[in-house]
Amino acid sequence: MISIEIFELVRVLVPAAAAFCVGMFGARILTHYLYKYKAWKKTPGKIALDGSSASEFNRLHEKHEVRAPRMGGIVVWGSVVLVALGIALLEITELNFVTRSQTWIPLATLLIGSLVGLADDLAVIRLNGNGRGVPLWLRLCVVVLLSTFIGWWFYDKLDVVAINIPFSSPFEIGIFIVPLFVFVSLALYASGVIDGIDGLSGGVFASVFASYALIAFSQQQIDLAAFCATVVGGILAFLWYNIPPARFYMTDTGTMGLTLTIAVVAFMTDNLGGGVGISVLPIVGALLVATVASDVLQVVWKKFFGRKLFLIAPLHHHFEALGWPGYKVTMRYWVLSMVFAFLGVIFALVAV
Repeated sequence: MISIEIFELVRVLVPAAAAFCVGMFGARILTHYLYKYKAWKKTPGKIALDGSSASEFNRLHEKHEVRAPRMGGIVVWGSVVLVALGIALLEITELNFVTRSQTWIPLATLLIGSLVGLADDLAVIRLNGNGRGVPLWLRLCVVVLLSTFIGWWFYDKLDVVAINIPFSSPFEIGIFIVPLFVFVSLALYASGVIDGIDGLSGGVFASVFASYALIAFSQQQIDLAAFCATVVGGILAFLWYNIPPARFYMTDTGTMGLTLTIAVVAFMTDNLGGGVGISVLPIVGALLVATVASDVLQVVWKKFFGRKLFLIAPLHHHFEALGWPGYKVTMRYWVLSMVFAFLGVIFALVAV
C-alpha cells in the first residue's frame, strides 16, 4: 500500500522527469530550426541603461552575441506546456497538476510572458540585421498590465489582502496587494538580465523554482509543487544545451515568462498557502536581487558621482571584467544559488 506522502511525491516528480525528457528531445529539433533560419542577433553590441554604449560589455561579449541562436527558452516553457497537455489528453488524472485553485494563474503567466518574450526575440533577429527588439517601454507596459490584472485577481477573486510576516501575524494591506504584486513583478523582470553568461540563468532559475516546489509541497499545494518541479525539469533540459559553449541562449522568451511566474508562485505560497513565500523571495532569489541592485547602483553612482561603481553592471559581468572566466562565474553562481535555495526553504519551514 503506497502512503499518501509517497503518492504526492510521485505526482510532483513524474511530471518533472517528463518535462526533462520532452525538453531533451525537443531541444534537438529546436536547434535544427534555429540554426537553419539563423535565429541569432545579426548586429552585435549593446546599449547601457543610461543610453551610452556599453563599451566594456561589448569588448567581452560582442562576438558571443552572434555566436549562437536566441529563443532557447522555448525548451523550458514548451516542455511544461506539452507535459501538461499530454497528461490532460491521456487523461492521467493522478498526475494532472493543472487546476483552477493552484496552477491556472502561474501556467497562464508563464505562457503569456514567454510569448511576449518570443515576440521580442523575433524582433531582434529580423532579417534586416538591425533588430533591437520590442522597445523596453512597451515590454514594461505589458509587465505592468499583466501584473496589475493578476494582482487584482489575487485581491478580488482569491481574497488575498495580507502578506505573512515571519514569526508574526499577517500584515493586512488590502487593495495595496495589487501595487505590491506589480512592484515585485517589475523587479523580477529586471533580474532577467542574469541571462548573460552560458549556463548562468538556467542554474539560478532551477534553484529558485526547486525551492518553491519544496515550499509548496510543505504547504500541501501539491499541484503548485508539481508545476514548479515541471518547470525545473524543463530548465534542466535547456541547461543541458546551454552549458559552455552554449548551443543556444535563453533570451526573453525564457526569462520574461520565468521571472513573472516566480512572482506569482511567491504570492501563491504566502498568505494564500499559509506560508511566507514573499518574505523568502529575497533569500531564495538573492542572486536575482543582486543582479537588479547592481544595475540600479551603477546608474545612481554614475549620476551622482560621475563614475562607475562596477566595471560592468550587472554584477556577474563585473566579475568577468575582473578577469574571471565565464565558467567560473557560472559555477560559483550555481553554488551560491543552491546555498540560498536551502536557506530560503529552511526559513520558510520554520518561520510560519
